[in-house]
Amino acid sequence: MTLSAHEIILRPVISEKTMDESQRGKYTFAVRDDVNKIQIEAAIEEIFKVKVAAVNVLTTQSKQKRGGMRRSRVAGRTTPWRKAIVTLAPGQKIEFFEAV
Repeated sequence: MTLSAHEIILRPVISEKTMDESQRGKYTFAVRDDVNKIQIEAAIEEIFKVKVAAVNVLTTQSKQKRGGMRRSRVAGRTTPWRKAIVTLAPGQKIEFFEAV
């Protein structure tokens, strides 16, 4: 099964920490669970027209949550998801993150 670049990269992860890292050339994206580093690198290079130096991938574990009003005993879990931290070559940047 071949996936397009937009199917591999689900969305950028926007937080204070990721915005600080983007100043140093590291960008974070949510990715599909069944892709590898090589596919992620190719997708980033295709979408944003930049040169990727390194890709680190990690899966966030699900956390147990207690939900409802007044701290009810109804328990649930968050959804585990996978993210990729992409380091670009020196001098490269993604314009999308500069506008945020």
